[in-house]
Amino acid sequence: MTYKKLGLVSLAGLALVLLQAGSASEALAAACPAITVAKDKGISGKYPQQFELSEFEKAANCKLSFSENPAIGALNGKIVGNPALPSLADRLPAEPLVVAPYDSIGSYGGTFNMISNALEAGTSDLLSVRHVNLVRFSDDLVTIVPNIAKDWAWNADFTQLTFFLRKGHKWSNGDPFTAADVKFWYDNLNMDTNVIAKPKDYVLVGGKPMTVDVIDDQTVRFNLPAPKPGLLAHFASHYGQGFQSKKFLGQFHPAINPDADKLAKAAGFENGYEVVNLYYGQSDWTDTPTPLLRVPDKIGNLPAAVMPSLESFVTIAESTEGRHYVANPYFHMVDTAGNQLPYINEQDETMANDNEVRILKMINGEIDYKLQSLALPMTPVLLDNAEKGKFAVDLRPEIALPAYGINVTHADPDKRAVFGNLKFRQAMSVAINRGEINEVAFFGLGKSQQYVPFSPPPAFVSDDMKQYFAQYDPDLAKKLLDEIGVVDKNGDGARDLPNGKKLVINLQFATQGMATEVVELVAQHWTNVGIETTAKEVTPDEFRSAQSANQLDVMMWRKGQPLALILGNDELFLPPFENYFGVRNGMLWAEYIDSKGASGIKPPDYVYQIIDDIKAFQSTPAGTPESAALGARMVKNITGNLLFIGTVLAPAPIYHRNALKNFSVFKTASYEYYRTYPYRPQQWFLSE
Repeated sequence: MTYKKLGLVSLAGLALVLLQAGSASEALAAACPAITVAKDKGISGKYPQQFELSEFEKAANCKLSFSENPAIGALNGKIVGNPALPSLADRLPAEPLVVAPYDSIGSYGGTFNMISNALEAGTSDLLSVRHVNLVRFSDDLVTIVPNIAKDWAWNADFTQLTFFLRKGHKWSNGDPFTAADVKFWYDNLNMDTNVIAKPKDYVLVGGKPMTVDVIDDQTVRFNLPAPKPGLLAHFASHYGQGFQSKKFLGQFHPAINPDADKLAKAAGFENGYEVVNLYYGQSDWTDTPTPLLRVPDKIGNLPAAVMPSLESFVTIAESTEGRHYVANPYFHMVDTAGNQLPYINEQDETMANDNEVRILKMINGEIDYKLQSLALPMTPVLLDNAEKGKFAVDLRPEIALPAYGINVTHADPDKRAVFGNLKFRQAMSVAINRGEINEVAFFGLGKSQQYVPFSPPPAFVSDDMKQYFAQYDPDLAKKLLDEIGVVDKNGDGARDLPNGKKLVINLQFATQGMATEVVELVAQHWTNVGIETTAKEVTPDEFRSAQSANQLDVMMWRKGQPLALILGNDELFLPPFENYFGVRNGMLWAEYIDSKGASGIKPPDYVYQIIDDIKAFQSTPAGTPESAALGARMVKNITGNLLFIGTVLAPAPIYHRNALKNFSVFKTASYEYYRTYPYRPQQWFLSE
């Protein structure tokens, strides 16, 4: 019998099984079946494709023995600040999460190569490959399943959410992970304005904070000021992980350690908060630069180069050209043969903002997987080279719709007066030839649609809203522009502002958020009705900075979220109607609300109605008439006022090398469920 048939990764793994069982015959008799999704042998659990250890052993009538990556000691040695490794038994939780690989038990080794745009730009692909949170969506994108948490429970009215953690779970440096780390994340990072200046919408319920109680080391409870059943779905899909190491970061946090400032000054920093922000940053984004890049000369004064992590990989090197990671030796997952995951030893991330460079690297088979920044127009060149490059391209539906936000709070008061006129936005919408966009950019595979925040649209979204001013009608566009005085006043063939000043709409875009072909077509459509336009490609960082500084005429990116996620995250309905990484509008409305009227521009009444409605919507049981009425009114106010103009919803390509095994067909090509997170990339392995 071969070791492969036994489902073992190495000779070391075989020896460990034999020693634990006492003899070869006993080991084989007691061995658990190395089931996969493809061959589950009729063994199933409470949740799809995964088991708690005791559940698996009971269902399979076996005792699972554990094996480790033979290279894990050497990999651990590359993690700056990590101590020498204890035995695998002392690294795994008492109840590790047992996952069934898709096709086969994997083999250890190799480096997973990937490409991102830049630091904090186009990096969510790789983030999602190593990502963990308290729970996650299964690959059906409907069922929520355990991850870091072993289980959870709601009270009857959805005002208390309790998570049950794994006994013996450890951070990547060996420190215990407990409920105190969840409370620390909420109280001392998210709700401390010295760390995050303004609490994120998702850590609030109806604009009010929750409280977090530590029941015991393995039990933590969120107490909500109002019902919010969507909070669980938020944890299942969002990049913001619901925990951070209190022991590690708390030593520099003044609210945790009275000597935090003293400790920080001894390390060469001004105070403890400076060190906390050095590791965690003024953001919940999990891919901000680490001390490796920010203060490499002071790393020796810090307890470690990077924060401890619960993710499957840990950062060991970082520069503006890329990052490198190694497998987390304390990771909490094992496969059904008892092998600790991940299978892959290392990850390498290269930064390249040039879209042509990224495509060339894919054609050459130099990277293993790519979803983010790929758009349908890129597909033909990829397909033409797939056989030669030994890779595959899957076309999958997108959730988010390419959308344009005409800047209704433009810094230029003359443009603001025009852009803030609904008739102008109606004209810009009907001037767009969505049919041409679909045929030219998306090969006829897409569907014209107006932007409605919910994607896919639930039943309460009327057909009228889905197609609101989405027809192609250039004559109507011209009529509407004439009515508001946006006409050619100097006879040069281009329309001017009502006061006679020249009107030019500058379109700055990043290919990460909008395909070049779509931008160029829309620019031509607007030119055809007399609006002079320019188009310029910029980096994602340049786009986001200009957008947040209210310097753009038009904001553009893909936009929209499923109902399940909106029930937990209200960002699409609160000015500026998304976070820093998405497409926003009404920046000065947001400033007015945040400053309580001290600065910015007061929003119109319908915006306040949207704010009130999303709070009520998240606390109302989904599927009820009350919920549907609230949802319909939110759509009417967002879509009816064309704060964002939708174009064509089309599929997108997903690229992966043939050598990447246990890779499943994704249900969607989407950021909204956090890319690879539902598909358990820790069980991917490389086989050349």
